[in-house]
Amino acid sequence: MPDFIAEWLNTNDIFNAMTMMEYWDGMVTTVQLVFLSLVIGLVVAVPLAILRTVRNPFVSGPIWLYTYLFRGTPLLIQLYIIYYGVAQIPGIHETFWWTIFREPFYPALLAFTLNTAAYTTEIIRGAIVATPNGEIEAAKAYGMNWLLRMRRIILPNAARRAVQAYSNEVIFMLHASAIASVVTIVDLTGAARNIYSRFYAPFEAFIFVALCYMALTFMLVFAFRKLENHLLRHQRPLNS
Repeated sequence: MPDFIAEWLNTNDIFNAMTMMEYWDGMVTTVQLVFLSLVIGLVVAVPLAILRTVRNPFVSGPIWLYTYLFRGTPLLIQLYIIYYGVAQIPGIHETFWWTIFREPFYPALLAFTLNTAAYTTEIIRGAIVATPNGEIEAAKAYGMNWLLRMRRIILPNAARRAVQAYSNEVIFMLHASAIASVVTIVDLTGAARNIYSRFYAPFEAFIFVALCYMALTFMLVFAFRKLENHLLRHQRPLNS
């Protein structure tokens, strides 16, 4: 650490070394929570989106109901139901599940995962049904079965169409993760709340954490722009 930064931290009441480490730990918790929920949610959403396009209502109906419920209710309410509701399940305190769900991180992870999986399912489903019929007919003409068409034609094209909408979902989940602090998780917002209560400095504490969220958002925007350019590189005109 440069000497002038160390000197400034030592002479500053709010942004000293201890509070900066508290912010850093909160950022690590936020990134872990958001990253894990997005990865698990995406893994769950892809097969659900494919099954959502099936014409059989006994297959697509329960998935529609799941996405409708989780997209139609606030994430904060879902977090409260999971965090406080799991403890009310009869007999759970005597099982190994209680050793997991008594920690607030895992109920929050479950709530965020179910929420983002519902949104991502509809994003991918919309991209799948938007596949031009001509491409599907051409794949059939080549003798591709349903699984091969889905793997080689439909899903790759759906990924190109869904990347913009999915980037918005990722940014939304980053911002929505701020509610994790209401269940005693010390994320970025929780760290700012602790520092505010310690020094009674709301502007310094929350403006700094807002800048941290902005920095993370700009990094996500940059990464998705690079990904979008990579997926859509075939649409760029050739250099003469």
